[in-house]
Amino acid sequence: MKLIYSTLIALSLTATNTMADDYIIDKEGMHASIDFKISHLGFSWLRGRFNDFDGHFSYDKDQPENAKIEVIIKTSSIDSNHAKRDKHLREKKFLNTDKYPEAKFISTSFVQEKDGSGILKGDFTLRGVTQPILIDVKYIGEGKDPWGGYRIGFEGTAKIALADYGIVYDLGSTAKELELFFEIEGIRQAK
Repeated sequence: MKLIYSTLIALSLTATNTMADDYIIDKEGMHASIDFKISHLGFSWLRGRFNDFDGHFSYDKDQPENAKIEVIIKTSSIDSNHAKRDKHLREKKFLNTDKYPEAKFISTSFVQEKDGSGILKGDFTLRGVTQPILIDVKYIGEGKDPWGGYRIGFEGTAKIALADYGIVYDLGSTAKELELFFEIEGIRQAK
Protein backbone atom coordinates (compact mmCIF):
# COMPACT_ATOMS: atom_id res chain seq x y z
CA MET A 1 0.00 0.00 0.00
CA LYS A 2 2.86 2.38 0.83
CA LEU A 3 4.36 1.76 -2.62
CA ILE A 4 1.07 2.64 -4.36
CA TYR A 5 0.66 5.77 -2.23
CA SER A 6 4.25 6.90 -2.91
CA THR A 7 3.81 6.29 -6.63
CA LEU A 8 0.61 8.37 -6.69
CA ILE A 9 2.34 11.26 -4.89
CA ALA A 10 5.28 11.14 -7.31
CA LEU A 11 2.96 11.12 -10.31
CA SER A 12 0.96 14.07 -9.00
CA LEU A 13 4.13 16.08 -8.36
CA THR A 14 5.37 15.31 -11.87
CA ALA A 15 2.03 16.34 -13.37
CA THR A 16 2.11 19.61 -11.42
CA ASN A 17 5.60 20.43 -12.66
CA THR A 18 4.68 19.90 -16.32
CA MET A 19 1.39 21.77 -16.36
CA ALA A 20 1.32 24.78 -18.65
CA ASP A 21 0.74 28.24 -17.22
CA ASP A 22 -2.29 30.19 -18.41
CA TYR A 23 -1.89 33.80 -19.57
CA ILE A 24 -4.26 36.62 -20.50
CA ILE A 25 -3.01 38.91 -23.28
CA ASP A 26 -2.33 42.35 -21.76
CA LYS A 27 -4.39 44.60 -23.99
CA GLU A 28 -5.52 46.79 -21.08
CA GLY A 29 -2.00 48.04 -20.51
CA MET A 30 -1.42 48.26 -24.28
CA HIS A 31 1.41 45.73 -24.06
CA ALA A 32 0.10 43.84 -27.06
CA SER A 33 -0.69 44.80 -30.62
CA ILE A 34 -1.94 43.38 -33.89
CA ASP A 35 -0.65 45.37 -36.85
CA PHE A 36 -0.77 44.85 -40.60
CA LYS A 37 0.97 45.97 -43.77
CA ILE A 38 -0.05 45.75 -47.42
CA SER A 39 1.32 47.23 -50.62
CA HIS A 40 -0.32 50.41 -51.86
CA LEU A 41 -0.31 50.10 -55.65
CA GLY A 42 3.31 48.97 -55.54
CA PHE A 43 4.43 52.49 -54.59
CA SER A 44 4.49 52.32 -50.80
CA TRP A 45 3.11 50.45 -47.80
CA LEU A 46 -0.25 50.92 -46.14
CA ARG A 47 0.09 50.15 -42.45
CA GLY A 48 -2.51 49.85 -39.76
CA ARG A 49 -3.64 48.02 -36.68
CA PHE A 50 -6.61 46.52 -34.90
CA ASN A 51 -7.22 48.42 -31.68
CA ASP A 52 -9.64 45.99 -30.00
CA PHE A 53 -8.87 42.32 -29.43
CA ASP A 54 -8.81 39.77 -26.62
CA GLY A 55 -6.96 36.56 -26.12
CA HIS A 56 -5.44 34.00 -23.85
CA PHE A 57 -2.82 31.31 -24.15
CA SER A 58 -1.16 28.50 -22.24
CA TYR A 59 2.56 27.86 -22.38
CA ASP A 60 5.11 25.64 -20.65
CA LYS A 61 8.73 26.27 -21.63
CA ASP A 62 9.55 22.62 -20.87
CA GLN A 63 6.82 21.39 -23.20
CA PRO A 64 6.25 24.17 -25.75
CA GLU A 65 4.59 21.74 -28.15
CA ASN A 66 1.55 21.80 -25.86
CA ALA A 67 1.11 25.57 -26.18
CA LYS A 68 -2.33 26.84 -27.16
CA ILE A 69 -3.58 30.32 -28.03
CA GLU A 70 -6.88 31.90 -28.97
CA VAL A 71 -7.25 35.50 -30.15
CA ILE A 72 -10.47 37.31 -31.10
CA ILE A 73 -10.17 40.55 -33.09
CA LYS A 74 -12.96 43.12 -33.34
CA THR A 75 -12.77 43.88 -37.06
CA SER A 76 -14.46 47.29 -36.76
CA SER A 77 -11.48 48.45 -34.68
CA ILE A 78 -9.32 48.66 -37.82
CA ASP A 79 -7.20 51.81 -37.73
CA SER A 80 -5.08 52.87 -40.71
CA ASN A 81 -4.71 56.43 -39.45
CA HIS A 82 -7.24 57.70 -42.00
CA ALA A 83 -10.93 57.75 -40.97
CA LYS A 84 -12.36 57.77 -44.52
CA ARG A 85 -10.23 54.78 -45.55
CA ASP A 86 -11.12 52.92 -42.34
CA LYS A 87 -14.82 53.38 -43.11
CA HIS A 88 -14.14 52.01 -46.61
CA LEU A 89 -12.28 48.98 -45.17
CA ARG A 90 -15.24 48.17 -42.90
CA GLU A 91 -17.58 47.92 -45.91
CA LYS A 92 -18.94 44.77 -47.54
CA LYS A 93 -16.23 44.37 -50.21
CA PHE A 94 -13.47 44.33 -47.58
CA LEU A 95 -13.96 43.31 -43.93
CA ASN A 96 -17.79 43.48 -43.96
CA THR A 97 -17.75 44.26 -40.25
CA ASP A 98 -21.55 44.51 -39.92
CA LYS A 99 -21.92 40.85 -40.92
CA TYR A 100 -18.58 39.61 -39.54
CA PRO A 101 -17.72 41.65 -36.43
CA GLU A 102 -14.97 39.29 -35.33
CA ALA A 103 -11.92 37.56 -36.74
CA LYS A 104 -10.47 34.66 -34.79
CA PHE A 105 -7.25 32.67 -34.53
CA ILE A 106 -7.13 29.30 -32.76
CA SER A 107 -3.85 27.42 -32.66
CA THR A 108 -3.57 23.77 -33.67
CA SER A 109 0.15 23.10 -33.04
CA PHE A 110 3.41 24.75 -32.06
CA VAL A 111 7.02 23.73 -32.73
CA GLN A 112 9.67 25.77 -30.91
CA GLU A 113 13.42 25.68 -31.53
CA LYS A 114 16.06 26.06 -28.80
CA ASP A 115 16.70 29.69 -29.80
CA GLY A 116 13.07 30.59 -29.01
CA SER A 117 11.88 30.82 -32.61
CA GLY A 118 9.09 28.58 -33.77
CA ILE A 119 6.13 27.93 -36.03
CA LEU A 120 2.62 28.30 -34.69
CA LYS A 121 -0.03 26.64 -36.84
CA GLY A 122 -3.69 27.42 -36.51
CA ASP A 123 -7.00 28.30 -38.06
CA PHE A 124 -7.69 31.94 -38.89
CA THR A 125 -11.30 32.99 -39.49
CA LEU A 126 -12.02 36.23 -41.34
CA ARG A 127 -15.28 37.22 -43.06
CA GLY A 128 -16.74 33.86 -42.03
CA VAL A 129 -14.02 31.90 -43.87
CA THR A 130 -11.57 29.71 -41.96
CA GLN A 131 -8.17 28.88 -43.42
CA PRO A 132 -5.03 27.34 -41.90
CA ILE A 133 -2.14 29.78 -41.45
CA LEU A 134 1.44 29.64 -40.18
CA ILE A 135 2.84 32.24 -37.80
CA ASP A 136 6.59 32.65 -37.42
CA VAL A 137 7.05 33.16 -33.68
CA LYS A 138 9.94 34.49 -31.62
CA TYR A 139 10.17 34.26 -27.84
CA ILE A 140 11.04 37.68 -26.36
CA GLY A 141 11.38 37.07 -22.62
CA GLU A 142 9.65 36.42 -19.32
CA GLY A 143 9.85 37.26 -15.63
CA LYS A 144 8.33 39.06 -12.67
CA ASP A 145 6.83 42.48 -13.23
CA PRO A 146 6.94 45.44 -10.79
CA TRP A 147 3.35 44.79 -9.64
CA GLY A 148 3.88 41.28 -8.29
CA GLY A 149 2.81 39.44 -11.42
CA TYR A 150 4.62 37.30 -13.96
CA ARG A 151 4.73 38.05 -17.69
CA ILE A 152 5.94 36.44 -20.90
CA GLY A 153 6.24 37.92 -24.37
CA PHE A 154 6.32 36.71 -27.97
CA GLU A 155 6.23 38.32 -31.40
CA GLY A 156 5.00 36.80 -34.62
CA THR A 157 4.41 37.41 -38.31
CA ALA A 158 2.11 35.79 -40.84
CA LYS A 159 0.97 36.37 -44.41
CA ILE A 160 -2.55 35.78 -45.66
CA ALA A 161 -3.88 35.86 -49.21
CA LEU A 162 -6.87 38.21 -49.36
CA ALA A 163 -8.65 36.10 -51.97
CA ASP A 164 -8.64 33.14 -49.54
CA TYR A 165 -11.06 35.16 -47.40
CA GLY A 166 -13.26 36.45 -50.21
CA ILE A 167 -11.59 39.85 -50.58
CA VAL A 168 -11.19 40.14 -54.34
CA TYR A 169 -11.26 43.90 -54.76
CA ASP A 170 -8.47 44.91 -57.17
CA LEU A 171 -5.82 46.64 -55.08
CA GLY A 172 -3.09 46.09 -57.67
CA SER A 173 -0.87 43.15 -58.50
CA THR A 174 1.40 43.75 -55.50
CA ALA A 175 -1.46 43.78 -52.97
CA LYS A 176 -2.57 40.15 -53.04
CA GLU A 177 -1.18 39.36 -49.56
CA LEU A 178 -1.52 41.07 -46.22
CA GLU A 179 1.23 40.74 -43.65
CA LEU A 180 0.20 40.55 -39.98
CA PHE A 181 2.45 41.42 -37.02
CA PHE A 182 1.68 40.25 -33.50
CA GLU A 183 3.28 41.57 -30.31
CA ILE A 184 1.88 39.53 -27.44
CA GLU A 185 2.63 40.05 -23.75
CA GLY A 186 0.77 37.73 -21.44
CA ILE A 187 0.05 38.06 -17.71
CA ARG A 188 0.17 34.73 -15.90
CA GLN A 189 -3.07 33.79 -14.17
CA ALA A 190 -3.28 32.28 -10.71
CA LYS A 191 -3.88 28.54 -10.61
